[in-house]
This record gives sequence, C-alpha cells and structure tokens, in this order.
Amino acid sequence: MSVLDNFDTWKEFLSNRLEQAQSEGMSQQAVNNVAYEVGDYLSKSVDAKNNEEAVLRELWTAASKEEKQALASTMVKLVQNQGNTPQ
Repeated sequence: MSVLDNFDTWKEFLSNRLEQAQSEGMSQQAVNNVAYEVGDYLSKSVDAKNNEEAVLRELWTAASKEEKQALASTMVKLVQNQGNTPQ
C-alpha cells in the first residue's frame, strides 16, 4: 500500500517528514519550496489515487506559479495543524 492511496495516510506521511525537516533546521521557506517541488512532481508524474488528490491536481493544473506556491504553503500548514484540531 502506498502513502498516496489514502489522503489521511498521505497527510500523516507529510507531517512526519515536515517534523523531521524542521528538527534538522530546515527553514519554513525551504520547507515551502520543497512542498512546491513535490506538488509539481506529483501533478506531472503520479496518478491521483483518491478524490482529494484529484482535486489538488486540478487546482494545481489551473493555478499560476504564485497560486501553486500558495497551495504548497497551504498543504504545509494543513499538516502542521493536523494534530492541533479536533477530528
């Protein structure tokens, strides 16, 4: 099973990688830049495995570079706040 098969699993995977990057001293801007590169790669090279990923791909495809940077930053915030909100 791939981390991309389930959106919650994907967010958990991203959250773990984010914590690791920050604990190793990566700046917020560097994290956002990596998120942008990952988003760009996924949109071009990986088929969406669920509805959430399909929506993100459509948004990514329609977005300008600045909007893509905002989407990547928003995904980072989403996983940063994942443990801070009741479900």
